[in-house]
Amino acid sequence: MSSMSEFIFFRNKMEAAGVNEAAIRAFEQNYHALERDENGMIAEDSIKPCESVPDFADVAATDEDFSPELLAKTVVIKLNGGLGTSMGLQKAKSLLPVKGSTTFLDIIANQILHLREQTGGMVRFLLMNSFSTSEDTLEHMEFYKDQNLSGAENIELMQNQVPKIDAETMLPVEWGKDPNHEWCPPGHGDLYAALAGSGWLDALIADGVKYAFVSNSDNLGAVLDAGLLRYFADSDLPFLMEATRRTEADKKGGHLAVRNLDGQMLLREVAQCADEDLEDFQNINRHRHFNTNSLWIRLDVLKGLLEKASGALPLPMIKNSKTVDPRNRESPNVLQLEIAMGAAIESFPGSSAVCVPRSRFAPVKTTSDLFALRSDAYEQTPDGRIALVAERAGEPPVIDLSDAYKMVDSLEGLGMPSLLRAQHLKIRGSVRFADGVKIVGDVSFTNTTEETKWVAGGKYQDEDIML
Repeated sequence: MSSMSEFIFFRNKMEAAGVNEAAIRAFEQNYHALERDENGMIAEDSIKPCESVPDFADVAATDEDFSPELLAKTVVIKLNGGLGTSMGLQKAKSLLPVKGSTTFLDIIANQILHLREQTGGMVRFLLMNSFSTSEDTLEHMEFYKDQNLSGAENIELMQNQVPKIDAETMLPVEWGKDPNHEWCPPGHGDLYAALAGSGWLDALIADGVKYAFVSNSDNLGAVLDAGLLRYFADSDLPFLMEATRRTEADKKGGHLAVRNLDGQMLLREVAQCADEDLEDFQNINRHRHFNTNSLWIRLDVLKGLLEKASGALPLPMIKNSKTVDPRNRESPNVLQLEIAMGAAIESFPGSSAVCVPRSRFAPVKTTSDLFALRSDAYEQTPDGRIALVAERAGEPPVIDLSDAYKMVDSLEGLGMPSLLRAQHLKIRGSVRFADGVKIVGDVSFTNTTEETKWVAGGKYQDEDIML
């Protein structure tokens, strides 16, 4: 059976499910890359470190006021497709409380409202939801109905879904026990196909919108910045990635590099790194710039590139091997094809990056991240961001919680020590913090018994404590 006739089964399945043509073409491109045995790997000897990244302080004034003219041409897009399943949640991760009862979505909404109030402009705003997060998100955003921040027709950009591939037959997998498991998200690189296929790209351009600022909903440091917006507009760049200096806390994240062959800047994700290159990948002194997944995109340029590429940007395909039911290891093996949003830095001729301060990057991927974010090492700024306090000089505390704290519920009784001056906190076993605990430097607490042990109030500095 030829590859062309094989793909017709995927096309038929996607069309029947109402998937738009742009998403179908993007998936077809990835499927054929899979057939060609392309694995998306980027070998260490094919790249060199990215050294020449302009610094935020050199290109954007921190006290710059917003230009009403530029704001009128800008849309803020938040990627909001993720469930917090890895932390025990069954709804959008953005509905998780961060500070008190205030959720990610509340903080994001307040950022937009603050910007509108501050500038007097109706800043455009979209949430890229997935089929898993749409209902809960839209219900929560009804709270902001009077502020014009609710309703699918006003704020929702729907992420596409693509079929999982049966690893044995290379056809769309079938799983009658739960047909929902036959589908998967195509990664946040779906942004481009979703914008085009939904009609939002044409609608925004027709309304005079030229610039898009895109970031993750779990990165509360990523807010629209007046200086960066002006720099992006004045530079006439088609695509700008916000990067920051890597630390031990994010050595597993995608980094910038330069391809030896043609000098093109690119993004390498850990899934594109062979085992033998992993040590170099995680070397934060070699590959120093980390992708924050905050991007600035010229929408008119994007439209032109999509038209030239028949509706699908040529982004590197990432292949993930899974089981059709992720909770059932005995279920059939499948392949899930994904693309990374930041990989488009290769697709926009003349694209660039900027090294931003750590204050623009405060993501939550694990309960360790959440524990840190809820601490006094972070504060909520007047413009609505959750950022590291100035005293930390841009260096986040590294939190290492054992698997006993993998789920959000396990944090509720843990207590909260001061992490203002903490460098590294490691917790093993069942531990509870009394009021007044202060962590300074590198500290670990270990309890090898089944009984919960309390940590008394006081300062703990550069020590390993057995409870």
